Amino acid sequence: MGQNDKLLNYLHLHFIVFIWGFTAVLGALITLEATPLVWFRMLIACVLIYVYVVWKRIKLQYPPLVLMGFFIAGFIIALHWVTFFAAIKESNVSITLAILSTGAFFTSLLEPLFYKRKIIWYEVLFGMFVIFGLYIIFEVETQYLTGILLALASAFLSALFSVINGKFAVKYPATSISFWELLSGTLCITLFLIIGGHFDISFFTLSGSDWVYLFILASACTAYAFIASVHVMKWIKPYTVMLTINLEPVYGILLALLILGDTEHMSPQFYYGALVIIATVILNGIIKTRKKRKSKPIYNA
Repeated sequence: MGQNDKLLNYLHLHFIVFIWGFTAVLGALITLEATPLVWFRMLIACVLIYVYVVWKRIKLQYPPLVLMGFFIAGFIIALHWVTFFAAIKESNVSITLAILSTGAFFTSLLEPLFYKRKIIWYEVLFGMFVIFGLYIIFEVETQYLTGILLALASAFLSALFSVINGKFAVKYPATSISFWELLSGTLCITLFLIIGGHFDISFFTLSGSDWVYLFILASACTAYAFIASVHVMKWIKPYTVMLTINLEPVYGILLALLILGDTEHMSPQFYYGALVIIATVILNGIIKTRKKRKSKPIYNA
């Protein structure tokens, strides 16, 4: 891949991450609880992608074992989104996105298991800095403990999903992967809602603003961004993807301050903790990029 193509893929990834930062703001604006919010998001996005699949005549037939892998990944992304939006509802956008930055640390622990490489010493050291940043946030934002724990769970699930999808992305078309994973996630949440007896008239009675926000969330922030993110994984390592995703707090917190106002103003200590986490992740990425230049990369990066 040429330098121009590589640059375009990185810029595309940053644009996707900017959209994901806006996703958190939409989650705060939508009045639904986390689980129904994710159900509507995944269902609408799945329908939109299926229309695109039919239009482009994209293949959806795969062996049962491959479909099972997509199903597992879909279940994980559904859990990630439910815990993500639940964290926003329990705390706010700023806290959720700051804690989500720990996803890069989780990825550094998961990649050795999936790609059979050794754990690198400086990743462990940086992990300790991440924990220190978390400690600062925990200490000063104790009223948001539930939201912080949900965001940590979401970060781990995001890292797990990123590593798993990194393997799929080099073998299968992004649109096909996205369709099956979103469909699987929708089916999992549907089963949960049926068992819990949540489907009734009130479930489908939404305000006009909620429908508008949901459509933006499902189309631009899910159908498009989901396919595009899987596509760039063909050229960019999962860790680099996860590293770039850690700019999501920067974009998201700035957008939240502009759009949501006072509810997003935090104590100075919170920003110190968030800065420690984000700076550590970026430094880790810089070191890995320099080392990658001296050795053969795993992917076409």
